[in-house]
Amino acid sequence: MNLLDALRYLTALEQHRHFGRAAQACHITQPALSNALRALEADMGVAIVRRGRSYEGLTPEGERVLASARRMLHEHERLRQDLASSASQARGVLHLGSVPSALPVAAQFAVWLQREHPGVKVQLRSLSSPAIDAGLENLTLDLALGYIDRPAEGGRRRQTWPQYEEHYFAVLDALGAEEAVEMGAATPLRWADLAGRRLVLLAPEMHHRAIVDAALREGGVPAEAVQVAVETDSVLALVAAVQAGGLASVLPGALVRSLQPAAALAVHPLEAPAVRTAVGWMGRPSEQTSRVVAAALALATSEAWRAHLPRLSGALPSP
Repeated sequence: MNLLDALRYLTALEQHRHFGRAAQACHITQPALSNALRALEADMGVAIVRRGRSYEGLTPEGERVLASARRMLHEHERLRQDLASSASQARGVLHLGSVPSALPVAAQFAVWLQREHPGVKVQLRSLSSPAIDAGLENLTLDLALGYIDRPAEGGRRRQTWPQYEEHYFAVLDALGAEEAVEMGAATPLRWADLAGRRLVLLAPEMHHRAIVDAALREGGVPAEAVQVAVETDSVLALVAAVQAGGLASVLPGALVRSLQPAAALAVHPLEAPAVRTAVGWMGRPSEQTSRVVAAALALATSEAWRAHLPRLSGALPSP
């Protein structure tokens, strides 16, 4: 039995929670995956997988094996990257997560990093804040771009590297209207001006939604005046709903900037209150980083990247 392969199969099974999908992700047959896991159980002397008609989770002993598997695979990958990298060029895979509102910035960061280090492959995933906390904890993410002032799930510790402040804009259907689309060109609106409008917003479990709800309350909008017509966990669906006509939304500057020039949309800065939310990279605390992660952090703190951030994030100049 190849121990590392068996550990990879175990982590894939827990990720996909299905024997067939896990085997497909590992590019092996389902019987091969099941046989490897049974051999791992025999080697450990304990049952690891709870089996029924389908995958039913891991046993308590299996959870301990999984935690060790993640640490071993993570250390193995870090060593491989270090050995493959040169003094000036990092090589390997970087696993990035990003909250949906920051995806345009994370995507540009990935492009910049790959341009500087062609040997780095970036895997970027759109995740909720709790999923990011879990990914950093279980070693499936190396870094994540998100809300750094938000307490981590379960009191987990993390390192942070601030990047920018998120600004917020009302995005309205402007079909047939003589309104400017360019960010900051339109007249600012108050959060209270959204009262009574039919809205499309991100789902309640998304942290961006919590920011919007809090701003509406602070802006004096009673709960009964907030008319949420559509909720989604997809930024693409949210934008498409606004473009379809009849609905308004609230988007951060980074997403609005990625829509420029946007057809049939009017963009108004929101004020009263003026909401600003800190966004930055997050990582595990006090960990010896791989060459790939070190290269990413060097870019994140570089003068060139930080000078580029205001345009990417859609930040308006201070009044």
